[in-house]
Amino acid sequence: MSERQNTLVCTFDPQSPRITAYDIHEWIYDTMCLQENEVAMVQVNGPRRQVYIKFREYKKMREILMATNGHGELRHTNGEISKVRREAAGLGIRRVRIANLPTDVPDRVIRMGLGTYREVKEVQAKTGHVPTDIQWLTASE
Repeated sequence: MSERQNTLVCTFDPQSPRITAYDIHEWIYDTMCLQENEVAMVQVNGPRRQVYIKFREYKKMREILMATNGHGELRHTNGEISKVRREAAGLGIRRVRIANLPTDVPDRVIRMGLGTYREVKEVQAKTGHVPTDIQWLTASE
């Protein structure tokens, strides 16, 4: 498992109107003033209202974060303005669920097994058909 490197995540206001792929493309190149050769990849996560922009160089991503102080906006075709939060993408704290784990497996075994990948912050045993929840913490970029 690896951290997202040179990647900026832009989170759009959940109350804003739906944003099309075309709108995102125009916003990246017109509002953020990025050139095609500066961007390696764009990934849209519609349900979370996020756009991941992977840069070819860390320097350019850092410049944008410093210049915008992590904030921006998108003007929709109807004139409405959506607030956009920009930050370096990382794994942060994630919740992992393990299904079909026997109830007699001790927390220390789970911690030891997953500890080789990341620091395990918390193990919460669930009962019934709900999987065990595990949160782990990673260092931010």
